[in-house]
Amino acid sequence: MSASRRSGTTDELGPDEPEPPERDGADLLAALLDGMDAALCAFDADGVVTHWNREAERILGWSATEAVGRQGLAGWAVRSADAEEVEARLMSAMSAPGRQVHEFALLTKDGGRVLVRTQSAAVRGPDGKPAGVYCAFSEVHAQIDLERSIALSEALFEDASWGVVLVDADLRPAVVNAHAARLLGTGRTTVLGRPLGELLSQGVEELESALTHVLAEGAPPAPAEVWVAVRTPEGERRRCWRSAFLRLSSPLAEEPVPLGVGWMFQDITETKQTEQEASLLRFRTNQTHRAARAAAECEDPVEAAGVHLDFALAGFADHAVIDRVVGAGRAADSDEAGPVRLVRLAATPSGRPGPSLLDGGAGLPVRYGEGHPALQCVQRAGSVRSSAGSVPEQEAREWALARQWPEDTRYALCTVLRSRGRTLGVVTFLRGSGRAGFERSDTLYAEDVAARIALTLDLAEATGGAGATGAPEASGEG
Repeated sequence: MSASRRSGTTDELGPDEPEPPERDGADLLAALLDGMDAALCAFDADGVVTHWNREAERILGWSATEAVGRQGLAGWAVRSADAEEVEARLMSAMSAPGRQVHEFALLTKDGGRVLVRTQSAAVRGPDGKPAGVYCAFSEVHAQIDLERSIALSEALFEDASWGVVLVDADLRPAVVNAHAARLLGTGRTTVLGRPLGELLSQGVEELESALTHVLAEGAPPAPAEVWVAVRTPEGERRRCWRSAFLRLSSPLAEEPVPLGVGWMFQDITETKQTEQEASLLRFRTNQTHRAARAAAECEDPVEAAGVHLDFALAGFADHAVIDRVVGAGRAADSDEAGPVRLVRLAATPSGRPGPSLLDGGAGLPVRYGEGHPALQCVQRAGSVRSSAGSVPEQEAREWALARQWPEDTRYALCTVLRSRGRTLGVVTFLRGSGRAGFERSDTLYAEDVAARIALTLDLAEATGGAGATGAPEASGEG
């Protein structure tokens, strides 16, 4: 230790405290060599082995005691016939710049042969001149496995046709490939380190829950389908991603230390929507078939109309009502049309599930205000959709009650009942806040149901059924 160092440490230590002993660097060097993952040996300028670590002993079986001090590798680590070429290639690193990479076969202590890949470079002395050569080597198959792993990682993050995201332990993207960036609606660099909640408006809780489970328990046995809403400059896009997860652990730690989660996903939105539409169509077709068979057994045509309504309600709406047009309004599509007057014919119970309740022929008018969707439906002889919109809960409740609907109603679809060129009434389907609004496909189904209900009501009038009204028609037939 230099005098200046000694003087500096003496001032820091107490007068009675001993100065730490100066350590020799040989034990530190030995620890570093033995802790390396690669096998290492070194030669002096004369080709004598000076260093041999534990990984070299593991691969070839020769201990450091047996290897250090030997002249070259001939006869023990390399076949005598190959020794001259091998040693020449290794020692050539003394006069070559940088590192030299070679592949050749070495001998094990038990007589076997191991193909290794070596990296050798010159060891320079205090004067800067080459004083020897060090050689790091590993089994070729292990090196190839490493290169394959690196190549696979690069291919996944560059050329993969599915999204690949490396999520760190804080559940933030650390590496993102180009395909994943496109699916997330952003660039590869802008997404890094950002919380998932800034990228997705829906599905974040499910996705973070899955990532947390993988970090704690490991990968799930099968891919999961997650519906998300992606934030984009054009607005939110609802997508379905089929996702697989892998827990990533450090290979350098004795105990598994999670580095994060590998998240791989594909956009299957179109496929999923097609499957859902096909499944919904099959269900609705089956319901229509069952309703037709059940209605055929009803003696009263009005009761058959209620059967059609009950079967249509399953999976489609929460409530439904049938209102009949009476008086001159029944010919609203003709020149003799008068004011539209509706009376309640049937309604589903709003409190608890059950069959539709028939009015029983009381003929009491429904107090619909001007501009009510049901009145518009009759006047236009077409379907009308209505919704409460994005308003507070209290305002939505008032909106529903003002239209004579259950207070939990948020969406309505009114479809006209027509038969033989006449408007017989209107059927209204209602959905609560737990459902989505009515779409075009819903309108088509509602119109199909309305056509069947209209046929039964027309039959009721023709046969004088229980639900038929004796009010004269505007066409002059009464």
